[in-house]
Amino acid sequence: MTYCCGILVRDGLVMIADTRTNAGLDNISTFRKLHIFQQPGERVMALASAGNLSITQSVLGFLHEGLPNEETGELESILNAPTMFQAAQRVGRAIREVRRIDGPGLEEDGIKFEASFLFGGQIKGRALRLFMIYAAGNYIECTVDTPYLQIGEHKYGKPILDRAIKFDTNLNDALKIGLVSMDSTMRSNLGVGMPIDIAVMPRGDAILQTHYRIEPGEPYFHDLRERWSAALRKAHMDIPPPPYAGSNVVK
Repeated sequence: MTYCCGILVRDGLVMIADTRTNAGLDNISTFRKLHIFQQPGERVMALASAGNLSITQSVLGFLHEGLPNEETGELESILNAPTMFQAAQRVGRAIREVRRIDGPGLEEDGIKFEASFLFGGQIKGRALRLFMIYAAGNYIECTVDTPYLQIGEHKYGKPILDRAIKFDTNLNDALKIGLVSMDSTMRSNLGVGMPIDIAVMPRGDAILQTHYRIEPGEPYFHDLRERWSAALRKAHMDIPPPPYAGSNVVK
């Protein structure tokens, strides 16, 4: 299982991904799921993946090597795409190419073609954008009204983002809230686990401000987990009990 989230606010983009890959109770491994593509000052992009590991790694292979343009014969990759929109289209094309090659064999073995991606970044002079790309190669884009997207085991971390993330949320706060969302997911699902990879891109600069891996026992994340647990306990203790608690009245 996997949990990845992307948060696009006024000041920039935050992307967070766990690294646990679970192929059974006795086959748990660590694989990077957040990948960076960049030409500093010209373009910076991050791709987070969820789903069948062999499928997502094959998609990454095509994105690194490029796919041939049928008309020109030139290799097209996300690093030479003129816009983020066309880069997202190329991610979708890579997914469809992997499905074309590997899909029939997987189907014969009863394996579902499962893969989804968060793809965000900026090309110099253009808008910072965030997309969620599905297994069919189609996609949706993050908006001001809903400034975050998730893939993988998203249900445990979603309530945090729903309550706390707005488009005008400070970029550092967006990172902090995203980490709380990740912690909530890890506490409720053992298939999501550390290390955690993060990427932060300020709007307008086409640079990667932060690219960091949080290892088990990292002091800040440990403190964040403890503070969040304590804050939740205090909050529920401070709320008065329901007036009908202990009542025999039935309505």
